[in-house]
Amino acid sequence: MNCSKEKFNAISFFTGAGGLDLGFEAAGFDVKLSIDIMLESCRSLRHNFPNKLVFGPPDFSGNINELTPDLILKMSKLKRGEIDLMIGGPPCQPFSMAAAQRFLKSDENFKRKGFECDQKGQLIFSYTELIVALKPKVFLIENVPGILSIDGGSGIKVVYDTLTKAGYTVCTPFILDAKDFGVPQNRRRAFVIGTLSGNKITAPHPTHSSEPSLLFQAHTTVSQALFGLNDQILNTEIRDHKASSVNRYKGLKFGEREKLGRVDRLDPRKPSKTVIAGGSGGGGRSHLHPYLARTMSVRECARLQTFPDKFVFLGKNGRQFTQVGNAVPPLLAEVLARRILECEYKIKFKAPYTFRSPDVSIETADKALLKKSVKEHPELLYSDVKSMGLCSNHKCKKKLGFNFI
Repeated sequence: MNCSKEKFNAISFFTGAGGLDLGFEAAGFDVKLSIDIMLESCRSLRHNFPNKLVFGPPDFSGNINELTPDLILKMSKLKRGEIDLMIGGPPCQPFSMAAAQRFLKSDENFKRKGFECDQKGQLIFSYTELIVALKPKVFLIENVPGILSIDGGSGIKVVYDTLTKAGYTVCTPFILDAKDFGVPQNRRRAFVIGTLSGNKITAPHPTHSSEPSLLFQAHTTVSQALFGLNDQILNTEIRDHKASSVNRYKGLKFGEREKLGRVDRLDPRKPSKTVIAGGSGGGGRSHLHPYLARTMSVRECARLQTFPDKFVFLGKNGRQFTQVGNAVPPLLAEVLARRILECEYKIKFKAPYTFRSPDVSIETADKALLKKSVKEHPELLYSDVKSMGLCSNHKCKKKLGFNFI
């Protein structure tokens, strides 16, 4: 919590499940209005933020192209000059290599679509127009790093120039990797932040590294993120897998991809690969569990994204994965929110971050995850886990220091 009790008004666009909202509210912002076009995301937002005003289905389309500045002010109950912050991440698929790489390189879909070829790519310009019209004191744009290079950088230059002409001091776009701030996941994202005050919002300093020292903590790992997880928590349902799929998965090594299903086995002692949203049609996807030859549950993916366990994702299972994968990790959002408050309002923070993973050593977490996997689903263990000598007899368990009861 910040040392000041003052709350700063914010409006959230392209809110999704609310990862940005969670982080910014934890730092001291009051999100007055959240806007999204996806029905399931709006249901999740209304469930988890019962007092939040959500503009989106089923009562409204949630399309920002149908919003006027006056309507936004009316819904948020704010006047011009009272908006301290606008935050949003326009849909990133037109700029994402991760999305493009779902297709074969010979497929025309492999190339990133960019600003001109895709209707979603135009939404960043709609968002920019609303920033200019509403004049928030600070704005934030979040997207995949590809937004800075697609079309030779011409599109983002238009955004940059438009906002500068409108009176904003716009920071040089910077790229952050979520794992360098305690998120148990490799996730690189680009950020553009601007202020009307003339203050420059510089990139926050990393707190975690693969080489821990007096200045850096060790990267948070998959096993640390999953520590203490149990099936009493919502969204922990596991998908049924065909026996043929499980058998293919069982031969994978840590970090290896199963090519037919295009899924990766996670390494328990490293940050996760980027949590993905899956197809826009609702076919959500996830990576494979480190010790069990199955895909991760929605809750396990949410842990990798630093969502709190009390946050519930609604809708069909595939759309739950979409909500999780599209989100900004709440912990990274909180880091950015604190940075904005430090640079813009000179607010100092002393308390630990709200959304950090469980405080447990890598060794303890890894051993606990392995023990839980062996105990609960021995039939799903990978071949290399079985080769460790893990079996049902007491000597094998004792050899690894396990004491199953």
